[in-house]
Parts: sequence; structure tokens; C-alpha cells
Amino acid sequence: MAAVRFGLDTFGDITLGPDGQRVSDAQTIRDVVEQAALADEVGVDAIGVGEHHRRDFAISSPEIVLAAIASRTTRISLGTAVTVLSSDDPVRLYERFATLDAVSGGRAEVILGRGSFIESFPLFGFDLHDYEVLFEEKLDLFAQLRTERPVTWQGTTRAALDGADVFPKTENGLRAWVGVGGSPESVVRTARHGYGMMLAIIGGGAARFRPYVDLFHRSVSEFGHDALPVGTHSPGHIADTDDQAQAEAYPGLEALNNTIGRERGWPPYSRLRFQQELGADGALYVGSPATVARKIATTVKTLGLSRFDLKYANGTLGHDQMMRSIELYGTQVIPMVRDLLGE
Repeated sequence: MAAVRFGLDTFGDITLGPDGQRVSDAQTIRDVVEQAALADEVGVDAIGVGEHHRRDFAISSPEIVLAAIASRTTRISLGTAVTVLSSDDPVRLYERFATLDAVSGGRAEVILGRGSFIESFPLFGFDLHDYEVLFEEKLDLFAQLRTERPVTWQGTTRAALDGADVFPKTENGLRAWVGVGGSPESVVRTARHGYGMMLAIIGGGAARFRPYVDLFHRSVSEFGHDALPVGTHSPGHIADTDDQAQAEAYPGLEALNNTIGRERGWPPYSRLRFQQELGADGALYVGSPATVARKIATTVKTLGLSRFDLKYANGTLGHDQMMRSIELYGTQVIPMVRDLLGE
């Protein structure tokens, strides 16, 4: 098995401070920079920050936060989780990430997605009736921009381009993935455009996603591309013991799931659901370093992954608890997983 890269993801979840009060958006963003600096120090391979435009999450401009992180780090890859391509302009987006790649010494990457929330569509003047065509056309244009040659392109969602060039040029290209929720159409589309595939596994066991991985590899081959990477993104939290990790993680997960659930008609989050997701057939990676390492190793083997990203920020979980989780992930979990994989 080729060496696997291990990352951490955050949406800039708004946390509670030691006094139980909501932390400001500004302090949350500063905390994310501190968390990423620690991740770099303890050997984590990648940090991803998501884009949202709602009260629960502080990060709406990932590349600005990543530029701040670049100034505090030396080796960690700097990416998104995800960038909402549908409501952005591919040309401006590419130029921003090419700039980030320059200031970070070639460490930038981008994970493109439609986003699981829709606030950015009315905010930036896009019609939700165009949900599919916006993503399809912009994904195609972004793929052409990655060649860093003049682009001629025409679609229905933005002005046509005729031999347009974009700047700055990167030194070694821009790494790009597409975040996929698990539909066959999304898998094939990702392969067709030549992107890596990042599966968002936020419910259920990893094994049920194996058919999507197989479909992706077949599609990549049929479209004539070289082999492309597959990764997963799943929530979790690490503490010194299983009981401590579960006690710390549950309140934040409950608060986040219930907030979103009220909008989407989900039943209230429960201890039973939490316990189910902790098991082999669930998507939560919560526990002691040994517990989390075993589950990650099983997922990597089951899906043949090139990358595993742990979403370490979950709802109102506090900054100090996240810092300890990051420390354990880098110093204990990742080495344990590498041993279990025989790397």
C-alpha cells in the first residue's frame, strides 16, 4: 500500500469558551490558526478549512485563513473542506489559490464542492434552480484553468472566455479534489474531469462506500487519466481515554446536529445514535488514540485510501479540547495507523 496522508478539517465551528459563553467569530478564526500551527508542529500532513455563510461557522473566506496559516507553518498542506464552487467564479478562485500556492511555497490544494448548505446561492445572487448546471459548468472550466494555458470556454452560467490566460502561474500545478457525497453521477463526473475524489462519510460505515471507490477507479481508467487519489472526510475527536473522548464530543455533536436537524426535519440527536456511529458501521472516530487508530486503519484498508481527513471541530467543542485532540492525532494516532498499515 502506498503511503497514506493524514489531514485535519474544520469549518471554524463556533465554540463555547470556558465560561460556557459563545466565542466570537473573530476569536474562533484566530483559534483555527493556532490549531493549524499545532497540527504542523506534530506532523499532520494537511489542514482543510471549509467555506460557510451561516451563524454556526466562522470561516467564509478559506484562502484568507489559509494564508494566515501559511505564515505560521512550514510543511503542512493547505486546503479547503470544501470551497463552494457553484457560487464562486472559477477564474478568480483559481487565481486566489495560485496566489496561496505561491506564498506557501507550493502547499496549496483545493477541494471543490456544491456545499451541503445553500446560503451562498441567494447571498451571491445565484438561482437554486441552476444548482446542477452551475457546478457542472464551473467544474469543467476550473479543470481547464488547471492546465495554466490560455482557455477558450463557453457556457450558460458566466461570460465566455476566448484565449483567456490567468495569473499568477504556479510552479508545479494546483492539486485539486472534488468533495463527493456518494452519488454515482458525482463519482463519474469527478473522474471525467480528472480530479481526486474526497468522500464525505458523515453517516454509516465506510464499507458501504467501496462500490463508489471501485466506480471511480474504473471511470478514471475509461476516461484515459492516470491513477487519481481517493480520500475520506469524517468527524471525530480524540482524548486520553474512550470515556473522556465521548464525554467531550457528545455535547458539541448534539448541538450541531440539532441545529441542522431543525432546518432539515431530522429527529433530535440522541445518545443511541451517537453510540451507533461510534461502532464499526458508523462514521464517528471518537475515542482514545488506540481506538481511533484502529478504526482509521480499517477504513483506509477497506477503501484503499490515499488520504484520511478527520473533522476535528464539531459544534461547540472547546478550543483546548481540540488542541489536545490535534496533539494526540499527530503524535500517537498517525504513527499507530502507519504501523497497522505496515508502512
